[in-house]
Formats: sequence, structure tokens, C-alpha cells
Amino acid sequence: MSAYPYQPQSGSNTPSMSTLIDPFLYQTLLGVVQRDVVIQTTQGNLRGNVVNVMPDHVALRVGGSTFLVRIQQIVWVMPG
Repeated sequence: MSAYPYQPQSGSNTPSMSTLIDPFLYQTLLGVVQRDVVIQTTQGNLRGNVVNVMPDHVALRVGGSTFLVRIQQIVWVMPG
């Protein structure tokens, strides 16, 4: 057994990544693009304007800064 956690599949030299996407949260976020929201993450709250939504993250403008928040880290979203 190798000391490394990743072992390529036989015949493959490139690693692959799997991620789970919450389609309901993704659709909810698409519905609040260009609106102010409060997003509770596993690290705390962010209040700002939703700039863009991708399947794995949301871009949130807070003041003059843009934060990219992984959707897997979002606990809840509330229009704000």
C-alpha cells in the first residue's frame, strides 16, 4: 500500500476530482443574482450582493471586495 492517499487508476496519468452539487441551493442562488443576501457559511456570515453563481461557488460583493464562496461551505442563504 502506498503512503500517498491518491493513486491513479490503471492506464490514467491524470487525477480526477468529484464534487457534490446541491441543485436546490444552486437554483436558489441563481434567483438572487444582483440582489443583497446574507450567507451563513461554516466560517461565519457574509452580507453582500450576489455577483455571479457557478455550480461550485458564488461570487459575493462585500463593500469593495469580491468573495468566492464554495457552495459546499454554505449553510443557509437569506435575502437581505
